[in-house]
Amino acid sequence: MIAPHDLEHCREAIRHGSLSFHAASRLLPAKVRDPALALYAFCRLADDEVDLKAEKVEAVLRLRDRLDAVYAGRPKDAAPDRAFAAIVEDFEMPRALPDALLEGLAWDAAERRYRTLSGVKDYSARVASAVGAMMCVLMGVRDAHALARACDLGVAMQLTNIARDVGEDALERRIYLPLDWLKEAGIDPETFLQDPKPTKAIRRMVKRLVMEANRLYMRSEAGVGALPRGCRPGIYAARFIYAGIGGQLTAMGYDSISARARTSKAQKIGWLGQSLLLSGASLMMPRSSVLYARPLEEVQFLVDATALGRPASSRSDALISVLATLEQRRLEQRAQLTGRSAGVT
Repeated sequence: MIAPHDLEHCREAIRHGSLSFHAASRLLPAKVRDPALALYAFCRLADDEVDLKAEKVEAVLRLRDRLDAVYAGRPKDAAPDRAFAAIVEDFEMPRALPDALLEGLAWDAAERRYRTLSGVKDYSARVASAVGAMMCVLMGVRDAHALARACDLGVAMQLTNIARDVGEDALERRIYLPLDWLKEAGIDPETFLQDPKPTKAIRRMVKRLVMEANRLYMRSEAGVGALPRGCRPGIYAARFIYAGIGGQLTAMGYDSISARARTSKAQKIGWLGQSLLLSGASLMMPRSSVLYARPLEEVQFLVDATALGRPASSRSDALISVLATLEQRRLEQRAQLTGRSAGVT
């Protein structure tokens, strides 16, 4: 069980750090909402550690060590780590899921760029769908079809985030737009990063991301009916609130460089109400055949790791490789600092 003071710390972290999830979580039953807040707090703080810190390599390697400690039953003496350790024990959380998140954050630290939309979905699977799969575990859902639709929702949310943050990412010299899209438009990535402009070509790319996200939002709805009844309103709410960001981008002409797309409190309240109504109506509707659509190729490993009867694998060779690369980079950085210090003295 999560200690009450640890849970309160996690609740406060989400209240201030993730308004969209905090709003959606209000519609979850307490037995799911509380561990979900703790899960999101750990994942959000892990993401912020990498995203907001200058020393991203160190941040990822610290997260690796924190996950090792959690799964060894000796979490770091911090509220999010203790709460996450309780979740791992209480829900038998497959390690492959937080490891997938770790891999996505390691890709960020390695400044990886993605040649195709499939590559962007690979990244989205790790930093977003992995969290969706962990949410399913908290809800007691391990059905492969429901997991596939939850992963659709995760990819859709991350594509929405990428579409919204093109300008902000460019200021940090990050680019998640598929490189082949830029090449087709005759845009050099480095030139764009030096002076990002909301050109017609860039706005067209943002639109493509929003349209692909919308397709996946629609597909994800088929899985909501496979969730426990009490959980359906909260997941519908997350779906509508995040899709609403895409709606704002559409209203802005897909210009996510000049301004940031934001949704209002009134809009969120409206989507919460819509979620409650749709959840009630879904009880009387036949199950959609879309539920049984094949998982996205990019999320298949998450479905396999989580579904009943499919034990979690050990840390993947790909993750071990990227962590080893970061370890080497850390050693080189330390050697450079030592050399500079020696030169000064």
